[in-house]
Amino acid sequence: MKKVEAIIKPFKLEDVKEALTELELTGMTVSEVKGYGRQQGHSELYRGAEYVVDFLPKVKIELVVKDEMLDKVLHAIVGSAKTGKIGDGKIFVSDIEKIIRIRTGETDEEAV
Repeated sequence: MKKVEAIIKPFKLEDVKEALTELELTGMTVSEVKGYGRQQGHSELYRGAEYVVDFLPKVKIELVVKDEMLDKVLHAIVGSAKTGKIGDGKIFVSDIEKIIRIRTGETDEEAV
């Protein structure tokens, strides 16, 4: 089992959700987050004064998938989140050692 964490632009969330739904994934967690990468934020003007926006709004999607689904999931996220411009985001993949569904006590693949 793999945990996939994708940091994407907020306006791409619906596109990513649709792409993952087509793969018949049963659930995901979405969080509103802020951060920056290479772009280091940007400057904006407010009432004539310039200020730096260090942390840009992003969306973090977390989901756990079976190993055999990983490549399809990654392809779906990249294909639907990519704009080709700086700040498109990142995807992190990590191993999952144990999963427990609290309500039923099911473990691992049965718990997903």
